[in-house]
Amino acid sequence: MDVVIVDDNPVNLTVMEHLVSRVDGASPRGFRHSEAGLAWCREHDPDLVIVDYQMPDIDGMAFIERMRAMPGRDELPLLMVTANTDRELRRSALEAGATDFLHKPVDRAEFTARVRNMLKMRGMTRRLTDRAIELEQAVAKATRALVSTERDTLLCLARAAEYRDPETGAHVLRMAEYARLIARALGKDTEYQALIRKAAPLHDVGKLGTPDHVLLKPARLTPEEMEVMKQHTTIGWQILREHRSPVLQMGATIALTHHEKWDGSGYPRGLAGADIPLEGRIVAVADVLDALTSTRPYKSAWDLTEARSFIEKGAGRHFDPQCVGALSGHWDEIRSIREELRD
Repeated sequence: MDVVIVDDNPVNLTVMEHLVSRVDGASPRGFRHSEAGLAWCREHDPDLVIVDYQMPDIDGMAFIERMRAMPGRDELPLLMVTANTDRELRRSALEAGATDFLHKPVDRAEFTARVRNMLKMRGMTRRLTDRAIELEQAVAKATRALVSTERDTLLCLARAAEYRDPETGAHVLRMAEYARLIARALGKDTEYQALIRKAAPLHDVGKLGTPDHVLLKPARLTPEEMEVMKQHTTIGWQILREHRSPVLQMGATIALTHHEKWDGSGYPRGLAGADIPLEGRIVAVADVLDALTSTRPYKSAWDLTEARSFIEKGAGRHFDPQCVGALSGHWDEIRSIREELRD
């Protein structure tokens, strides 16, 4: 996998090239001048670009903007290396299209782990793109067997993210059923219900791009680490958004918006009320409901009555009141889903 490194400092460039070369399957391509790096990227298809922020000709911010403007570069991982710790710079770089950051002086172990994880994300993106094309070709002669295969494949992708996160194996199955139930209670048609049931398990696929030291940390995250964790929403959206499959399109929306809150206090965009897409509002309830009633390494499972009380108290603040109200009269069905899909 080709890793482009752009840094005008020859020592830094040599060090990063050496570290990248030690990652299995990675081939470093170093450039001391931004324009030369951009020219190479126009003619080739890199798998990861690492760029220094402070450079004399084209700085890292402008470099990232130009990279994102190139056709087919929306999902390319871009890692900015900078000695500047200003939060405004980080926000601006994220808006420009940076995927992640590393601070100078670069910690070798962290740098290597970050490169390895981002290349894994890139590999998954490429495989997902190939799979989406295969699904498009299969739709013309769709059969029940192919539809079933599609759902199994999407569940495998969702479970890939789940296995990186120390949660429960059946979580994606239960919350998908809860999402379908809420959609049905809201009066959505059977096509929408089937679509959200398939798409909901993709809500955390962006965790494939979350660094291990953040995702698997056994203690409370620092504010900086929490900001990195929050990026799983936009990473998931970037992985899924370019595909024509209705399931993947809805999955992208869910990945991006399932942590938004009705009162606007959620992330990543701070959307509020009906500005949050309905599927994101539905999955927000379904995801929290299953998380509360599931055992985790850091907590015991809540009783369904306790979880119901929490969900209902969150209506109008965390959750869409209509989505919460849609659960009324269906708690026995929720209990049945829990029993049928126990871990």
